[in-house]
Amino acid sequence: MKITALLVILLLSSYVHAQEENSEQSEKGSHRVSLGLSHVNIAQGVKDSGSKWLSVPAWSVDYDYWLSDQWAIGLHTDIIVESFEVKANLSSEEETLERSSPIAPAAVGIYKATKHSSFLFGVGAEFAKEENLFLNRIGYEWGTEISPKWELGLSACYDFRWNAYDSFLIGISVCRKFKAKK
Repeated sequence: MKITALLVILLLSSYVHAQEENSEQSEKGSHRVSLGLSHVNIAQGVKDSGSKWLSVPAWSVDYDYWLSDQWAIGLHTDIIVESFEVKANLSSEEETLERSSPIAPAAVGIYKATKHSSFLFGVGAEFAKEENLFLNRIGYEWGTEISPKWELGLSACYDFRWNAYDSFLIGISVCRKFKAKK
C-alpha cells in the first residue's frame, strides 16, 4: 500500500512538473558535486550499558550525473566521524555492534519531482574495521540555486542496514554544478 501511494505521488508530481513552463536550461548531461555537514541519528544506540538515541556528526560527499531533466544517477557517501555502539535490531539475541568511524557509500537513482524537490533511492554498504554491512537508502533532497553554478541543499535520508541497524540522516550541503562540454 505504501509503495502504491509513493508511485501515485511520483506520477502526479511528474505530471505537475510537465505542465510547468521550462524556461531554464536543460539539466541533461550536467554533473553536480556536493559537500555537506550532517547528523546521523540512530535509535538503537548503546551508551553506558543502556539504550540511547545517538546523533553522530558526519560529512556527506555526493556526485550526481543527470541523464535527463528529471532523472539522475549518483554516488552518495556519508562519512561518520565518531565511533559508536548499536544494538542489532533484527537479531534474535541482544547483539551489540561496534562501529569505528564508518563510511557508507550508496549508488542512487534520483528523481527530480519539482524544481526544488528530489527523491532518491539506492543500494550500498557501510564499511568499518569491525565488519561491512549492506544497506538500502531512500531520501529526499530540497535545493535552491544561489547562482547558476552553485546550489544550497537540505537532505533527509533513511538507511536500512540489513540484519544490523537503521539510521536517519539530516544534512545541509553546498553543491557545485558543471555542464558537460560538447
